Amino acid sequence: MPTQDILFEVKGYKVSLGSAKALGPTYLEGRGTNFAVYSPYAEKVELCLFDKNEEEICRITMPGKKGRVWHAFVHNVKPGQLYGYRVVGQNAPEHGLFQDNHKLLIDPYAKGLNRPVEWNERLYQGDSQYMVPKCIVQDECEFDWQGAEKPYIPDSDTVLYELHVKGFTQVHPQVKDEYKGTYLGLVQPKVIKYLQQLGVTSLQLMPVMAFMSEPRLAKLGLVNYWGYNPINFFTPDPRYAAKNSTLEFKTMVRELHKAGIEVILDVVFNHSAEGGFDGPILSFKGFDNRNFYMFEESDGHKDYCRYVNNTGCGNSINLDNPYVLQLVTQSLRYWVEEMQVDGFRFDLAVSLAREGNDFDNYSAFFKVLFQDPVLSQVKLIAEPWDIGWGGYRLGQFPENWHECNDKFRDTVRGFWAGQEGLLPDFATRLMGSRDVFLKGLRSINTSVNYIAYHDGFTLHDLVSYNNKHNDANGEQNRDGHGHNLSNNYGVEGPTEDKKINKLRQKQKRNLLATLFLSQGTPHFLAGDEIGRTQLGNNNAYCQDNAISWLNWQLNPADKKLLEFVKRLINLRHGCPLLHSLNLEDDGYYGRANCHKVCWFNDAGELMRDDDWHNPHNAAVAVELSWVDNEHDETSDRVLILFNASHVDVHFKLPQLPDNHAWSLVFDTATEDGLQKSEVKLEAGYWQEAHSLSFIVRRKQV
Repeated sequence: MPTQDILFEVKGYKVSLGSAKALGPTYLEGRGTNFAVYSPYAEKVELCLFDKNEEEICRITMPGKKGRVWHAFVHNVKPGQLYGYRVVGQNAPEHGLFQDNHKLLIDPYAKGLNRPVEWNERLYQGDSQYMVPKCIVQDECEFDWQGAEKPYIPDSDTVLYELHVKGFTQVHPQVKDEYKGTYLGLVQPKVIKYLQQLGVTSLQLMPVMAFMSEPRLAKLGLVNYWGYNPINFFTPDPRYAAKNSTLEFKTMVRELHKAGIEVILDVVFNHSAEGGFDGPILSFKGFDNRNFYMFEESDGHKDYCRYVNNTGCGNSINLDNPYVLQLVTQSLRYWVEEMQVDGFRFDLAVSLAREGNDFDNYSAFFKVLFQDPVLSQVKLIAEPWDIGWGGYRLGQFPENWHECNDKFRDTVRGFWAGQEGLLPDFATRLMGSRDVFLKGLRSINTSVNYIAYHDGFTLHDLVSYNNKHNDANGEQNRDGHGHNLSNNYGVEGPTEDKKINKLRQKQKRNLLATLFLSQGTPHFLAGDEIGRTQLGNNNAYCQDNAISWLNWQLNPADKKLLEFVKRLINLRHGCPLLHSLNLEDDGYYGRANCHKVCWFNDAGELMRDDDWHNPHNAAVAVELSWVDNEHDETSDRVLILFNASHVDVHFKLPQLPDNHAWSLVFDTATEDGLQKSEVKLEAGYWQEAHSLSFIVRRKQV
């Protein structure tokens, strides 16, 4: 920016016109900082500067305005300076205007906040200066990445591991107290080693953008632990940092990349912490409420008293507006380029593609990401629904997106819980849900398969509780999903009954094995490998305590399960048939190196229609092999036996050439799935009730 004349001075701060070119604060070394903010209906915008004690030291009326952007250049303002905004104009909420000069506003483009955003009703009343944290002018100095490069894990090799930054290390015995529950806690040597030995490739972090707990929760003495209530799209939340959240977040990414592990952010662009009509004025609402949010219509006109609520959180962000779309896409690019993350999981992603409140799979949002040379190259994962009209859109996202597949979750849960008539659907889910993600149009890895997610039962609770137990959430157990497809196997919650506990452990192995032996991208909830429980709470969003934190004090069963999961992930990584299936009738990756799939009944015969449609049939064998060289000893050939019925089933195994034999790698019913060595099988095999086996072809010496 060229040098400009000084227009005026306020309390020693010299002010020039500035520029509208880049929104947010832009520091020019040795000169000062340019401030620019979008506020189309303001009569004037005041830039407030604060000292380190958050006392206002200067209030500057921004002299420049270009279209809808206000701007000013303040000389000698350096990185570390605290600031905020006040907007002067019409305060007429019924007309969609919340320009209340008593409310200090967070800059939507702020790259740092001096403390977490925490609701305090007393401090919010009147002038909100002491409740609202202050934005920080950031230096654009180079961070030392120490040569760390992004891992660029192929889709076929990706294993997603969902965790909460705080909950993962809050009580970790091998993390120092000053790092517990922080960004830096995730990259302590013992934690890195654990992740590498587990075999996961990509950490999917629950929301880390600056957020605020809902006022309702504050009244109950609870907090929004999960963080799905954002108020700024650029700032790593200070809750998880000791001093500087930006530097510590970058350090976390750098060390994970050194370890070959990707960082995927769970991002929330569908709503904000400002709630509905009666919600607080914290940022977006004070600058441009009319355009930032969506509103219901009455007699063909917007009713600014009624916010569209496609999210269930009080408001819906309007990405149909170009300035909002610009804000979101610049946020994404910032996290990819400046913070070096590897991808995103979009919460309630249907909301981002609504134009005129209707989902459009050719929306501007999709087009922008598809053509962007940076954003088109990262992992994009959709939660393909919201609660608005026409909100369920599984399978309808663009080709380059992955989608969280709730059909996989429900079918696999139901199959192993003993529901009848699910065998055909189970087979479809196992093979990548190609009824939803069509062959030739979508990759075999498109489906993000999961058994448990952050919202819902953990794996352990799935086999321990028939009903949700959410009383601690303060809503008389009314919150949380009631359709959990769970089974407690005779006792609700913990029990000392050895028979029940043995069955529960086996069912956990069955569910985990199904996840990692299925085509698609496995998504794995942190702690499920070590028996994590939330005591039956299937909606622990407001539990910042032992209910949500990982317990690292493992009992013998937990240790065995952990070892089983390590073996499963290693097995998946080592066998292309388990993650890169390329069938002859699927031209997405061409016709070379094709595989084939054969389904057998327990008699060793190819499945017939009456086998598939027998509602009482819960046993099947599937063989995966290569089309042209199924008898080649150097190529993989595997057989998986599933028996979800209540009785043992004898499977006749497919015939092999004389010098080959089937070899049992693991059986979830035997030795906790931890066989010390492979076992040669003869012509048949008894598969215990509620179990599965993984078998491979071996050449006989």
